[in-house]
Amino acid sequence: MVALDALVVTTALSAIRLDLHASIEELEWTVNAYTLSFAVLMMTAAALGDRFGRRRWFVTGIGLFTAASAACALAPGVGWLIAARAVQGAGAALVMPLALVLLSAAFPPERRAAALGVFSGVTGLAVLGGPVVGGAITQGIAWQWIFWLNVPIGAALAPLARRRLVESYGPAARLDLPGLALVTPGVLGLVWGLVRGNTAGWGSAEVVGALAAGVALVAGFVAWERRAAAPMLPPALFRARAFSAGNAAAFFMFAPLYGAVFFMAQFLQTAQGHGPLDAGLRLLPWTATLFVVAPLAGARVARIGERPFIAGGLLLQAVGMGWIALIASPDVAYARLVAPLVLAGAGVSMAMPAAQSAVVGAVAREQIGRASATFNALRQLGGAFGVAILVAVFAAAGDYATPQAFADGFAPALGVSAALSLAGALAGLALPGRVAVQPVYTSAPNERSPAAAA
Repeated sequence: MVALDALVVTTALSAIRLDLHASIEELEWTVNAYTLSFAVLMMTAAALGDRFGRRRWFVTGIGLFTAASAACALAPGVGWLIAARAVQGAGAALVMPLALVLLSAAFPPERRAAALGVFSGVTGLAVLGGPVVGGAITQGIAWQWIFWLNVPIGAALAPLARRRLVESYGPAARLDLPGLALVTPGVLGLVWGLVRGNTAGWGSAEVVGALAAGVALVAGFVAWERRAAAPMLPPALFRARAFSAGNAAAFFMFAPLYGAVFFMAQFLQTAQGHGPLDAGLRLLPWTATLFVVAPLAGARVARIGERPFIAGGLLLQAVGMGWIALIASPDVAYARLVAPLVLAGAGVSMAMPAAQSAVVGAVAREQIGRASATFNALRQLGGAFGVAILVAVFAAAGDYATPQAFADGFAPALGVSAALSLAGALAGLALPGRVAVQPVYTSAPNERSPAAAA
């Protein structure tokens, strides 16, 4: 449910644009408001779960996510929708890392990669299946129902999780409020500058100031984390090459993925005239590969190692995105898009479970919560930056005026997606041949094991 809502709006964007009279910037924020709050709050959410109970905060996150979904459905204007999406992202920040740490802790190391492969298959299918679900609901009912769908599901999940999940705890560390206060506006400033660059002008005081403030605040966050007694993101974790390279690969995996999904559904509607459902169905060659490839790749990661899956998978995604960029035009036959969509989908399906396995496998068991929160935060930040960067490229070369004008911006945007994927493949090559668990961050004396806390 959380992964689905990251991009479920993509095939509804055209309907939202017409219904709420939204600009491309506002459409962009309907996606990025969710991913930004999701990303910057995730490590704090993991710390809350470690300290006060993972099941308790997991259930709290489901409740917040469900309430915000109802607020999205009731939005009278695009500003309300963007604000509700930000709150929805905060609920998602509580759900996703705690779900991953509960799953990771439930399996021994030799079975963890296979379990994460299933997890990646489900969440990956939800991310890329979002356009199909969103298109079917938008065309069949109304775009508001992509959010109403979450309400009965959330209402059923909260009591089920409370009854069936076992409460567990992690390190009893203090919350890193100064770190949160630095990284939140820092990331917002960077994305704001990217979003506003084409409209306000790249040399304008607004854009230059936002980018400069973002860089300064993020640099301040890094400096603070190096000296904080209880850092949100312990720098010592990055001493493990697998942890650093795996997270870098995740960032460059999801930046082109989110950006491409944002535009592919609109290309099929705006440039080629398909309806929301037809557009979603035409993306199935991309999405269906995740359901098949991710579990198979996850089951083989432990035997073969993460590096070939990450580097090879993201190279395939780069080839697929670059191929589409070269042939994109309003009259391109759909049959010519199938092969590159399959390549891109198979590539990300291979890389996703391997990157998760590399990051989680590089730390000791008691550090899984921090590791999974870091991984998910960086992949969501990658998604937000990817959408912002591709929109900036699109707006510089194209617009919504005509099908050809849209295609003129779409092609270079997909070219940038290919370049970002290639950067992820290079990051994957930096991984060691096989990832071994290394306790690179030593727990403080007052940290509790799940068993002792229970």
